[in-house]
Amino acid sequence: MPIEEKEEFVNPIDEDKIAENPHLLPYASNVGSAVIKPIDKGRVKGLALDAMYEQTNVQLNQLREQVETLVAQANHIHERVSISEKIYQAEIGFIPLIKRTYHLYMRKDESYVLSMIGPKEWGSKPPFEFKASVTMLSDHTWNIIEGNY
Repeated sequence: MPIEEKEEFVNPIDEDKIAENPHLLPYASNVGSAVIKPIDKGRVKGLALDAMYEQTNVQLNQLREQVETLVAQANHIHERVSISEKIYQAEIGFIPLIKRTYHLYMRKDESYVLSMIGPKEWGSKPPFEFKASVTMLSDHTWNIIEGNY
């Protein structure tokens, strides 16, 4: 039996145009391949930083608003405590009731008096300097309705 010789396969495509490991190339290896564009790492990082700054600024603004709200609430409580101290040091000729409105006046000797009579209810001019109209709250602090104490 004659030994048949195998013919050597000759690839008709030029070797310079064939990739040995096309899956390792950072670009498309033939015309039908998907377009692969290199990533601009500086741009990606820049966009990520911009997004991070925007998000953290939103969160910081939310916290700033919450702090401002808390400060306003603390100031309001401080005002209630301050006026409550003045009222409890004032002369009171009656037992104040919760949810009733009273009026704080200051005498010429700078002592305080709490009255049921408002500044517009006096016959002419109030005998004392009007400081505030207040309402007693259930915790026995006073809510300022109007005034310049």
